[in-house]
Amino acid sequence: MKLIQNMINMKVNVITADELLKYAGQYNINISRSQAEKVAAFLRGKNFDIFNDQTRSQIIREVAKIAGPKTAKEINKLFIQFTR
Repeated sequence: MKLIQNMINMKVNVITADELLKYAGQYNINISRSQAEKVAAFLRGKNFDIFNDQTRSQIIREVAKIAGPKTAKEINKLFIQFTR
């Protein structure tokens, strides 16, 4: 299980706007290209653990500052899908 978590975290930490848009489309999450670019730029290069609730909450707060609370809520839905 830890291997899968590491793979998912690695993917989140190197995600591109195009990949974020692709995943959002797969899970029926509304996010604009501009928002995806900003969120991907924020996530890229960091070593986040989205399986840690506290870390995920911190990420979502930062995403809300970058792209707005509605987008942050959508991104949180996507993270929840990743962590199931």
